[in-house]
Amino acid sequence: MERKGIKISVETKVECAKLVASGKIGATSLAHQIGVAPKRVRYWTALYKEHGETAFINMGINKVYPMELKLEAVKDYINGKGSYESIAAKYCLRSETQLFQWVKMYNNGEDFSHKMSGGSRMKTSRTTTKEERIRIVRECIANGCNYGESAIRHNVSYQQVYGWVKRFKEFGEAGLEDRRGKRKADQKPRSEVEELKIRMAQLEQELYMAKMERDLLKKVRELERKDLYRK
Repeated sequence: MERKGIKISVETKVECAKLVASGKIGATSLAHQIGVAPKRVRYWTALYKEHGETAFINMGINKVYPMELKLEAVKDYINGKGSYESIAAKYCLRSETQLFQWVKMYNNGEDFSHKMSGGSRMKTSRTTTKEERIRIVRECIANGCNYGESAIRHNVSYQQVYGWVKRFKEFGEAGLEDRRGKRKADQKPRSEVEELKIRMAQLEQELYMAKMERDLLKKVRELERKDLYRK
């Protein structure tokens, strides 16, 4: 049984996930040792396998999830693409309980399109420049993809931020071009030159994402060293 009100540090969660993922100890046994429910350890392990250590950086922050992400996660579960734990880990949710609640609402026919975590409601979309979108996306990724926080800070809708980050991860900066009235970002390039430009932007984006991951891992290691020093 989980001890009431127990607080587990990010470093401990990562270490537990590593131990279970490596097969050195079972989730249930480890959970009993640290006084938490086994499902929590299983979720940390699934999260670690899906995203690595970086997923734990902003895990405790009250995120705001866009409707599109909610529906994608719910439909993945309903279509049998994984368990609550694996799908919650895929979308980097706070816990599998959150996904369970969304599935329940969906099956009951409840409308959760505007019911966001933290009580925030969707802001009205506003016009932005490509440079502004790039800045917002990079900041959002650096903050652990907290779409709601970025939306509030820059006075845009969370769906805008979520869509920009998604396109940036897939196409790089080219995915943030305003192509309304032209063509969708996910269509095939119209020429070899355009295809080359998109590929170059994708490579730049991959390098940027790799740098962000290194920086986040560095933060985790610094926290680990400080924790060992205090001990």
